[in-house]
Amino acid sequence: MARLKADGAVIHPGCTITASEFGAYTEVGAGSRIAHSSFDDYAYCDRYADIANARIGKFANIAAFSRIGATDHPLETAACHHFLYRSADYWDDAEDDAEFFAHRHSRRAEIGCDTWIGAGAMVKPEVTLGHGAVVAAGAVVTKDVEPYTIVAGTPAKTLRLRQPRAIADRLIALGWWDWSHERLRRALPEFRSLPAEAFLEKYEG
Repeated sequence: MARLKADGAVIHPGCTITASEFGAYTEVGAGSRIAHSSFDDYAYCDRYADIANARIGKFANIAAFSRIGATDHPLETAACHHFLYRSADYWDDAEDDAEFFAHRHSRRAEIGCDTWIGAGAMVKPEVTLGHGAVVAAGAVVTKDVEPYTIVAGTPAKTLRLRQPRAIADRLIALGWWDWSHERLRRALPEFRSLPAEAFLEKYEG
């Protein structure tokens, strides 16, 4: 019996899930914290991922201990401590700063389809990873990443292309991540055995 199902996520023990949505065949690794985010079909994260205010595209691969949409503290005010906005935790007569939290939730990270975020990597708020992008383990991504590009380092910089631009454009146009579950199964032998260009030649048009 297949372990993952079409009717939602497999959520492992010890997770904290807040105001988040999960598509078909998704999975959340043990101890992860997911807040104000969505996982499109087939996306998963491994253990102890911390994901906030993000959209995770189809077939995204998120390794253990990674962080996406890492929240910021205010730097322009006299203090940067969270007593400024989590004020009700400190005083009975104070309210949390709803405007601050609304602004934080609006700063979405966008993770494209068929992406891979390595262990311990961080993707900052308002960053977009294009389809097929790869983030090396331990990288800190502060700027958008082009499709099918591999980035590494702190801050992350382009290491190399995962696929040549012409192949990347054809893969995006093919959009195999939107295929039905049944069509993916039929194409599984070719996914496993063919280089990207040969796969395209078989399935384009």
